[in-house]
Amino acid sequence: MTTTVDAKAGKSTNPVAAFFKTNMQLALVTLALVVIYAYFMFAAPNFAHFNIFTDILLQTAFTGVMALGATFVIATSGIDLSVGTGMTMVAVMGGIFLSGDHMNLPLGIGLLGMLAVGALIGLINGTNISILGLPPFIATLAMMMVCRGLALIVSDKSTISIANKQYIALSTGELIPGISNAAIILVVLVVIAAFLMNHTLLGRYALAFGSNEEATRLSGVNVRLWKIVIYVVAGVFMAVSAILYSARFGFVQPAEGAGFEMDAIAAAVIGGTSLAGGRASIPGALVGALIMMTLKKGLTMMGVASEWQMVVTGIVVMLAVFVDNIRRARENAA
Repeated sequence: MTTTVDAKAGKSTNPVAAFFKTNMQLALVTLALVVIYAYFMFAAPNFAHFNIFTDILLQTAFTGVMALGATFVIATSGIDLSVGTGMTMVAVMGGIFLSGDHMNLPLGIGLLGMLAVGALIGLINGTNISILGLPPFIATLAMMMVCRGLALIVSDKSTISIANKQYIALSTGELIPGISNAAIILVVLVVIAAFLMNHTLLGRYALAFGSNEEATRLSGVNVRLWKIVIYVVAGVFMAVSAILYSARFGFVQPAEGAGFEMDAIAAAVIGGTSLAGGRASIPGALVGALIMMTLKKGLTMMGVASEWQMVVTGIVVMLAVFVDNIRRARENAA
């Protein structure tokens, strides 16, 4: 469910009206997904096959997990441009930790190391923004370039293979027949993220920062500390995304990752999270990621060139932001 914070002090919100308003947004996005999927069932050859659906779920997993972390950041009216190359950096370190040609650590220790690298990237982003006062765009843009460079340096510009079968099974294995483990992990993380957003101080403060950061600061909240925590949480989600992505293929290419951040941000925005902050939807981020991957898969099967796929995706994102602007304008006028 979409979560919002009313920035206008003293203005009461009818909980019943708010419930229908927030769920209406999610319902509209879900309806859009159904319409898009139904269109490709008729327009793209073989799109209706079940294996295509499961492939979309697998492709959605790593983008969806990144979008969950991005949702917390965007809720603060911030942005994280480093999640794409940061994910690649985490995946490269996973290759170093787990590859037989490198450290060859036990699986559990290697996974913890990957989560720690993701958390460290988030910690640096949060510190640069909260303590040094860098704008989120600049801080995370710099980190995006740092992660891309370090991934190439650490890997020596070479592909790293991860032959650990247990690691690969984290993404492509099937605890439930026909459904990849990556899709199951995504659903579990959606539930966890929704709980964090709706029932903990982490989510409450993220939304409060996006609505009115100064008022939140004056109320006694340690804004600097909580912003750092939010970026660390986003870094952990990014690390899980790196695990699912690299485990899917069994190897890591250090030059990848650029542009993945746009998919994550687009999924969050399409799902109803406001770039202005103060409004976020965890289920919406999942639906947004499904819309992104369904569009890509459907257009690919229709033979549409990748450059035109980027055009379509850009138009969808612009429409989502336009709708959000109209919605906010109406709420402010009410």
